[in-house]
Amino acid sequence: MANVKTALAGYGYAGKTIHAPLIRAAKGLELTTVVSSRPADVLADLPGMTVAPDLTTALADPAIELVVIATPNEIHASMAHEALDAGKHVVIDKPFALSVAEGESVLAHAERVGKKVSVFHCRRWDSNYLTLQTLRPHLGDLYQVVLRYDRLRPVVRNRWRERAGPGSGIWFDLGSHLVDQAISLFGWPEWISADIAGQRPGAQTDDYFHALLGYGPLRVILHSSMMTTIPGPALEVQGANGAFVKFGMDTQEEMLKTGRTPGDAGWGIDPVMGIFTPVAGEIAGQSQEVTAAPGNYLAYYEAIAKTIRENAPNPVTGEDALKVMKVLELGFVSSREGRKVFI
Repeated sequence: MANVKTALAGYGYAGKTIHAPLIRAAKGLELTTVVSSRPADVLADLPGMTVAPDLTTALADPAIELVVIATPNEIHASMAHEALDAGKHVVIDKPFALSVAEGESVLAHAERVGKKVSVFHCRRWDSNYLTLQTLRPHLGDLYQVVLRYDRLRPVVRNRWRERAGPGSGIWFDLGSHLVDQAISLFGWPEWISADIAGQRPGAQTDDYFHALLGYGPLRVILHSSMMTTIPGPALEVQGANGAFVKFGMDTQEEMLKTGRTPGDAGWGIDPVMGIFTPVAGEIAGQSQEVTAAPGNYLAYYEAIAKTIRENAPNPVTGEDALKVMKVLELGFVSSREGRKVFI
């Protein structure tokens, strides 16, 4: 079966470091074109690659079947519409769009033209996420879960994610990952209470959030700050039958940044052990080390190839991404108005 010829729109950090290597490594996909205003940068990394100066030029190639959009958030929806008009399937980096309304418009367009839309919520294939899935049967009913991204970046950088403007800030950036993980693991929350702020000197957009999602007796805490010197656990789960605590983030992004690719020895391996502590009533048992499951972002793109070629299930549907957008929107409402918002 022929590979799905793919164009990548955007060669900034996400396109260069994450999407391009994963697309090139994925069985069933072939990266044939990169859309970039900096052809020399693309060709230095990918000799012989076709570089298009704009998306319109790339879409004129009838051989291209899939467009991956890895551009600033504010143009995700407009580029998706352009690609769908050209009869291409679309993968959009998270967040899906700037609003639920924008996302709904993209999905309605895809339905009209009979094309697939998927959103790159890759953190479903994080090591910590996969490890928790294997441990859930041993934890019993859950009462508290903390999903956390801690970083120490006290100086505001001159990049679109940290400048004031549509789609900037870490609630859209990192919050979208954590919201998607929460919904994927626990379903649709009943309410959200969020504190979203800019803390750093000179902050132009949000660089801190602490959000609480309610699920009956379960509380899911989503937290991130750019001013964390000593990180807390990336994952903390308290259940009726035990607790699981895991420090350290998934290793795949750091591996990609150093030029490693899926298939390399040790790919996705996390050397930091998790700790599972069983409990019976009020008595905690002996803590046990748990080897983290390997992370596997490649699984997303290989599933995309099967979605297009074999009509296999979409690994992250547009409907899934709309749920994330809804929670992100209501998180801003909760923070702005200082109240719990029912979903």
